[in-house]
Formats: sequence, C-alpha cells, structure tokens
Amino acid sequence: MTATPPSFVPDLARQALRSLAEAGIFLGTSSWKYPGWLGQLYTADRYVYRGQFAQSRFDRLCLAEYAETFTTVCVDAAYYRFPDERFLNGLADQVPDGFQFTFKVTDEITLKRFTRLPRFGDRAGQPNPHFLDAELFASSFLAPLAPFRSKTGVLMFEFSRFYPSDYSRGRDFVEALDGFLGKLPKDWRYGVEIRNATFLQPGYFACLARHRVSHVFNSWEAMPSLAEQMALPDAFTSTDHAVARLLLRPGRDYEEAVKRFQPYDRIQDPYPEGRAPITELLRRIAHRDKGVSRTIYAYVNNRFEGNALQTIASILREIAPA
Repeated sequence: MTATPPSFVPDLARQALRSLAEAGIFLGTSSWKYPGWLGQLYTADRYVYRGQFAQSRFDRLCLAEYAETFTTVCVDAAYYRFPDERFLNGLADQVPDGFQFTFKVTDEITLKRFTRLPRFGDRAGQPNPHFLDAELFASSFLAPLAPFRSKTGVLMFEFSRFYPSDYSRGRDFVEALDGFLGKLPKDWRYGVEIRNATFLQPGYFACLARHRVSHVFNSWEAMPSLAEQMALPDAFTSTDHAVARLLLRPGRDYEEAVKRFQPYDRIQDPYPEGRAPITELLRRIAHRDKGVSRTIYAYVNNRFEGNALQTIASILREIAPA
C-alpha cells in the first residue's frame, strides 16, 4: 500500500527550508502561480477584490506569500522572453534578502530551430540565427539582471531534444556548447540541461567541468532517471554548485501530465523512487555526511507527482534527522 503523502504545512516547511538554506541547500518549486495551492501555501483572502478571488491580483502578488515560506524558485517565465527591468523589479521587490531566483535562459539562445508553436509566428520551423549567441545573451539577459545579482542563483540553459537534422553526433553539440560557454562572463553560476540521453558522454561532462558549469540533473520523459544520471562518472561537473529538477516521471508525456494533474492540488501518482536520489543527496549534505561544499539548487514541478508542495513535504520529512 502506498503511504499517504504528508500535508504541506507552511510553518513547518518554513523552518526546515531556512535551515537547509543556511547549509547551502535551496529547495523550491518550478514557478509559483498555481491557484491549486490555495489553502496549502496561499491564503485566498489575500487575493479577494470586490468580494471575489481575483486571478490577476493573485498572479501579481502571490510571490510575496510564496517567499514567506520558500527560499528559492525557478523562474520559468524567463524562458519565453528576455527579462526586462520592470519584470525583474516586480520579482525582487516581493522577496527578502537571501532569496534566490534560478532563471531559465530565454529560448532565443537555446533553440537551434524554432518549434512549430503559434507564438513563433513566421519563424516557426525556421533555423534560429541567435542560437548560442553569447553577445545577445550578455546584452539582453545578463545586463538587465546585473542589478539583481544578489538574488540570483543559477542561470540555466535548457536545451530541448535535438534531432539528427540538428546534430548528427553528440560531440558536434558539445563542440558548439564549448565555444559558447567559453565566451560567457565567469562570475555567474550556470547550469546546462539537456534532453538527449545519448549526449551524456564523458566529453559533455568534461566540457561543463572545464567551464565550471553544472549539469542539471533532470527527471524527464526520455532521460535516464536521476539515480542513473548521478551515477555517471564525473557527472557533478561544478565544484561550486549543483542543480536538480524533478520535472516528469520518465516515460510520461508532458501534455499528458498537464491534463492528468491539473489543478495541481494533490499528489495523484506518487513516485518515491524518483525523488529518492535527490532526497539522499540533500540529506547527506544537510547532515554534512560527505563534507560537500557545493551549493545545491533543487526544484520540483507539479507534473512530477501532481503537487510540488506535497512532494517537497515528503522530501523534508525524509531528510529530517531521525
């Protein structure tokens, strides 16, 4: 019989998450604007306008309530457009000092070919002239972010799955990535997330290590499990930080997870074996079993089990001292 997932209790989570942050462990969620979390993390009364729940008010203000409990969040929205000063101010003003944002880098940098989505208009299906454009990244992503440096954790380059028409060999991608990373300013923390399992080769990990960039351990549809990724030789590529994301159960389609789990108000498909590797990593670091000095950033998506808050409650319970 599957154990009942623990409830998410903000007061208890707040204490545990702040204790972990003091040990260099930042555990949070992928995005935060989920009405399904009302009554768990969010207080509905804070977002009532003229006697009714106001979605726009919630979207605009709920980060402040999120940050009363959590110490970090992954900003998925930055993937869809370059962040500007107004957007970044709106985030930074709602969180306390010490809070850490991990930003997904805008897909204008990470897509080799624009996907066939309506938002790309006439560019859909066309090659992206700004793929791995270090100058554009510096001017349109790093420059606006610079004033918010103290609240920035990792800048994450998420690469969608490449096809043979993109790269016939994994080493061709690694060669392009190596040139790109070599042009980046060295005083930021970077992570690379890939969706091609066959690219997880020694040359890829060596490239990241050469630039002190972390491989982002990711639980995703067609990727090996976190346990398999973490067991690969030299997979921990940065001596400074590590990043892990619990996104999907391997083998599950993303759109299937969206339809199955909305509105993300409870765990619907427990996957304890999938979260076990990150739980064990955090437990060992929190208890200083290995004396590891890396800062750890770990993020949970609602599509992993159905409710990121309860997944995190399970992790916190499992890493707590016996």
